[in-house]
Amino acid sequence: MRRISVPYFPRPLQKQFHDRATRFSVAVCHRRFGKTVMAVNELLRRLLTNDLPRPQGAYIAPTYGQAKRIAWSYCREFSGAIPGANFNETELRVDLPGDKRIWLLGAENPDRLRGLYLDYVVMDEYADINPRLFPEIIRPALAERNGGAFWIGTPRGYNHFWEMFDAAKRSYEAGKPDWYVCTFKASETGLIPDNELVAAAQSMSTEQYKQEFECSFNAAISGSYYGRLVTDAERDGRICVLPWEPVRPVHTAWDLGISDSTAIWFFQEADVARNYIDYYEAAGEGLLHFAKGLSGKPYVYGEHFLPHDVRVRELGSGKSRMEILGELGIRCRVTPRLSVQDGIEASRVLLRTCVFDAEKTGPGLDALRQYRRLFDPARRHFSDKPLHDWTSHAADAFRISATAETDIGRPNLRKVAKTGRTETGEHAIVDEYEIFD
Repeated sequence: MRRISVPYFPRPLQKQFHDRATRFSVAVCHRRFGKTVMAVNELLRRLLTNDLPRPQGAYIAPTYGQAKRIAWSYCREFSGAIPGANFNETELRVDLPGDKRIWLLGAENPDRLRGLYLDYVVMDEYADINPRLFPEIIRPALAERNGGAFWIGTPRGYNHFWEMFDAAKRSYEAGKPDWYVCTFKASETGLIPDNELVAAAQSMSTEQYKQEFECSFNAAISGSYYGRLVTDAERDGRICVLPWEPVRPVHTAWDLGISDSTAIWFFQEADVARNYIDYYEAAGEGLLHFAKGLSGKPYVYGEHFLPHDVRVRELGSGKSRMEILGELGIRCRVTPRLSVQDGIEASRVLLRTCVFDAEKTGPGLDALRQYRRLFDPARRHFSDKPLHDWTSHAADAFRISATAETDIGRPNLRKVAKTGRTETGEHAIVDEYEIFD
């Protein structure tokens, strides 16, 4: 067998990982550990030593842009020493001798990754990746050829990365040979000088420092809008087994996507609180798909609440999505047109009292926990605008529900004006609202 060398000289802890890594490995790493370099070389090693016909591997980042910015140069650097390696920068693809191939991919739209077969996959910054990606798409892609996976990242609270870490830890401690887990904290690795850690701690919040350098899942998610409120709901027992009540109507609140995901919350008005009993999200599907999904559930529906853009007419059909949904048997109610910030405040008020079914709304709750402000690296502070990522769809749909008036009403939203002009300047009756506690 021909020996292939790459210009990679792992640090002792990186070498420890390579020596111990198994089919499924999870590594929680502090900032500046060198996790992406380690991951790219583990992926390269797995592909070069794979004897199956035409093996394929993938490095997946939260976005395609991140994959290119973070890992592409490393792929070129370490694969460039291999005779016969070719690089397709347009597709972010590395072709290796022996019909071996590495893809760099983004996780913005998980459904676009369907159809791949994979022998090994790296998921970098897994806490920021849509939690649907692995169980629905990547795991089946690994099954046929007994492929493996490597999850890496820094914590973002108790989300799906923590769940993967916790499951891997329990499997590893139980002696299951397919699993390996490790944690690399800055206070223990010695890779960053003490004076640099002190300076970092002084320039960051305690929560940020614990999260980024000490790999703490306990630290609150920096810039999160709803993280503490969801934690409070869990502490208060408001995230629980929550049977739906057949005698009460079930209302829905939607965030409509075209190329993005469409998200729907299902809720009932109880005597003392609003109960969120279900959640559904899918990408790349037409309105018929969601209409069939609703009809397939056992609920008796009340109102279907949608944002104002449901009235926008599509160029192809000349119909609005409101009209199309009406033809499919879904009569829409358009919610008050609030600013995003006012809608967020309405959501915060609602989150203090509402109740969730832990299992059925789990994916939506994960998104609410992580929905956060956009960070401005130049000014080193969070802006007043939300980050648009996989969490946005669930959060936007929840915001629609927070401004939805059912027959029981909403206690934190009141109308303060009833005149105005539309965005095009046409005179119209325009309802304005304010949030109160």
